[in-house]
Amino acid sequence: MSTLPTVLITGASRGIGRAIAVRLAPTHHVIGLARSRNDLQTLGAEVAAHGGGFTGLEVDLRDRQAMALALDGVACDVLVNNAGVMFKKPFLELTPDEWHAMVDVNFNAVYHVTRAVLPGMVARGRGHVINIASIAGRSAFVGGSCYAATKHAMLGLSESLMLEVRDQGVKVSTVMPGSVATELTPGGSNVGWALKPEDVAECVASMLAMPEHALMYNVEVRASRPRK
Repeated sequence: MSTLPTVLITGASRGIGRAIAVRLAPTHHVIGLARSRNDLQTLGAEVAAHGGGFTGLEVDLRDRQAMALALDGVACDVLVNNAGVMFKKPFLELTPDEWHAMVDVNFNAVYHVTRAVLPGMVARGRGHVINIASIAGRSAFVGGSCYAATKHAMLGLSESLMLEVRDQGVKVSTVMPGSVATELTPGGSNVGWALKPEDVAECVASMLAMPEHALMYNVEVRASRPRK
């Protein structure tokens, strides 16, 4: 049985989540949570190639009952709430299904997944919850009424939770990336200047490398290259 700490990553099969899984593979047993079985299988192979152990959980984060079943009995030392969806369009063009998909995946799932594993962290007196938020969590953009709202909500949840559990040995941190070249980027956009998923993964690794007595709570990471 692995003696490495365990990291649970939501939205692990692609983009930022996949990059975090690969980056942490040498130092953590990775539990990847995603909807696609095929993507989880290829991620497992990639994690193994980097020397890590892997467990895949196939579940739709919009399905509360499925989440409860998948996470029953799951314990982890680190939780990375990364999963996210975005429909970038004017408010009056957003459909109810698109609105609820963003709220369910970007925010409600953070509650359900964290609620499932946090009691174990508190009982053990150690653990780290890292929420992948966004610069949109403190600003706004045209077509981002719901997406930005979910990220604002995540920041409020994160800070409140940090204050609640820090005296019980559990850390809570947020990463606020700027534009990242992932599948969330609207088709046809030039993102050669943007952050790479690996940049965000490196930020997560830095948070975990902090001394036990120190908390890197909220980090904003941006691309340093000019837009072209």
